[in-house]
Amino acid sequence: MKTLPDNPNLDHLRQQAKDLLAGLRDSDPTASLADAQASLAEQYGFAGWTELKAEVDRQQGRADVADPALARAVAAQYDLGQVTGPMRSVARADEIGRRWSLETDRGRWSVRTIDTWIPIVDVETEVALQEAAAGAGVLLPAPVRSRSGAIVESIGEHSWRVNQWLHSGPPLSAPASALLTRELGRILATVHGLALPVDRISPWHTMRFAPHGWAEMADTARAKGAPWAPALADAVSTLEELDSIGPAVGAQPVLCHNSLGPNNARRAADGRLVVVGWEHAGGQPPSWELGDALTHWTINPNGGVNAAGARALLDAYRTVAGALPPLGMGMFTGAVTSLANYVAGQLDHALTARDEEIRRYQDRSVRHLLAHLPTRATLERLLDEAVSLSAG
Repeated sequence: MKTLPDNPNLDHLRQQAKDLLAGLRDSDPTASLADAQASLAEQYGFAGWTELKAEVDRQQGRADVADPALARAVAAQYDLGQVTGPMRSVARADEIGRRWSLETDRGRWSVRTIDTWIPIVDVETEVALQEAAAGAGVLLPAPVRSRSGAIVESIGEHSWRVNQWLHSGPPLSAPASALLTRELGRILATVHGLALPVDRISPWHTMRFAPHGWAEMADTARAKGAPWAPALADAVSTLEELDSIGPAVGAQPVLCHNSLGPNNARRAADGRLVVVGWEHAGGQPPSWELGDALTHWTINPNGGVNAAGARALLDAYRTVAGALPPLGMGMFTGAVTSLANYVAGQLDHALTARDEEIRRYQDRSVRHLLAHLPTRATLERLLDEAVSLSAG
């Protein structure tokens, strides 16, 4: 489920809806802006555009402001210049930490805590990937080193890292237009073409972390009276079917972004994609990350496939790389494994949340997840698009 920023902007949501409309019209030329607004609201976990707007009104002005002394300490440690305004939170804490915006006389900076960050590769390896990708033409906010030359510094009670701030639009949504997925295909092929070595495939994409099966989780949710327990029970068969998708034999990983969904991409003023979220960098076989991109960028929340978007992504990848990586249902292994880990984590968070605001958010997130799971049939259709393009 998409998450609203701490100080949501209705104009940004309108822009997201317009971007989404282009993707919807790839499959249905009659789609309207109202259809895109309804789909976007659903992706944020709300019943409709009116309810989403009401939530925006409720949250406006609620961004947290950091202690000015902390802001000055971060700026000094990273040599960012003199602080010229409050350091404000950008979004609720995620699995890594919390993002903040800091303005100085030298510009704007994206700073974040990384107290709960569990890197897949060491930070210097991750930064080397960013630098190589930027050198190959991928647009991204450059990481900033501290005065000591480090990427991560301990300041106050937290660990921090800083990136340059690149002006861009709001996060994107699925299904993205063919124009955007074509750009994505070029980026993926470029990063994979760097062929930076890595010693393993990301565990997030290869192993299930939850100790219990879906049926047992459904029983637990029912016993605890979770309001979404019936939806989980209905979804068990779909989740188990996705679990049956096995890996391709002999797939070798390369160092890659590892989490390049629409939420980690923005549109720059010139229409290019700005790629963020490199903290998740790790190893995946190129076919796995390609399959992951197809599932996150071309499937709409109701299970339909933007075939034009899928073909544009694949065609651009093939043009840059010279060929598509090995195709088969195994290319979706990483996507379905990471999805299973994410769903299980959201179920656990929803069952254990104590704060009313957090519980409200988690219940909405779980309901959305369970109502919009991809199916094996949808992934098979994506594979058909890939195979037909490869044969063409």
